[in-house]
Amino acid sequence: MENGPSEAVILLVEDNLGDVRLIEEAFSDGNIANALHTVADGQAAFDFIYQRGEYEDAPRPDIVLLDLNLPKGDGEDVLHEIKHHSELNHVPVIVLTGVSEELIESRDLDHDADEDAVLKKPIDPGEFVKVIRSLQQFRLAVIKDNRLIILRR
Repeated sequence: MENGPSEAVILLVEDNLGDVRLIEEAFSDGNIANALHTVADGQAAFDFIYQRGEYEDAPRPDIVLLDLNLPKGDGEDVLHEIKHHSELNHVPVIVLTGVSEELIESRDLDHDADEDAVLKKPIDPGEFVKVIRSLQQFRLAVIKDNRLIILRR
């Protein structure tokens, strides 16, 4: 077992390039130094989590930031796959969406595989950066290969 925490591998599943840029800037501005991997659609997310095609050597994610409205397979399908994958079902999934948390809960995305948190994407770019920085407040920690994985600041 390694001593001390190591960087978290974060998978961002987001098709909006503007939101991707804002998230990357928020991580950079907030000194959140983790391995951020980005895919732009549901199929690429499946390829990443199943380590196939161009993602054959991709690391297993420790945290997934997931947009719900995606091309080539929607976010609900990605959530279902992660939460029903024997090696990934422990991975926290944070849904990033423009839809209210109440609407998400009323939709019951997947009654036996719920998201771990929902962060609403604000329309204002400055507010969006604040939302991404609020990830630090979750103080997410997961166990990976008997090592503590944390969001580093």
